Amino acid sequence: MSTLTTHRLRWESDVVSHADDLLRELYDTHWVRMVRLAGLLLGSNDQAEEVTQDAYVGIFKRLGRFRNAEDAVGYLRTSVVNGTRSVLRHRTVVRNNQPLPDTAPDGPEELAVRRDTDTRVLTALRELPMRQREVLIMRYYSDASGPEIAEALGISVGAVKSHTHRGIAALRERLGYLVDPDDPTVVERTREGGAS
Repeated sequence: MSTLTTHRLRWESDVVSHADDLLRELYDTHWVRMVRLAGLLLGSNDQAEEVTQDAYVGIFKRLGRFRNAEDAVGYLRTSVVNGTRSVLRHRTVVRNNQPLPDTAPDGPEELAVRRDTDTRVLTALRELPMRQREVLIMRYYSDASGPEIAEALGISVGAVKSHTHRGIAALRERLGYLVDPDDPTVVERTREGGAS
């Protein structure tokens, strides 16, 4: 075996080892957070792991772009957001092409669940425009910073602030609650708000 071949084999071995280490670190550090992000953006967990797994496959295909796991996190987050958008678009197409079901009155169990504050906030979130919903979920449920959100969504930090402000205002209006802008999961019913 020539020296050139030996060097090439050693280099390929180093590249594979680097790729394995990078993926392992990304998985160990970010898998749970990315699945949670996907689940919140989708409004359910039924496809969150699949979307996240697809994002990791995308990282694997582009390993040469990243020196370390931290370089890949932004790409990973953006891939998860884009994957959830694809799933949501597909759901909309499916929903728009299904006949409307017969509506039955809500029973006591459904009414009790609906009164739950978390359920009301999440329901109100789903009614927001997609960009506001994405920004609020990433900010308050996934603990992403303004610059991280801006990078993942492909918008400016100023736009993140604007969407956050508008989203909080829309939640206040929809819920009849005082929504804490530092944590919209903390809410208090206003006196003018409807009865529970």
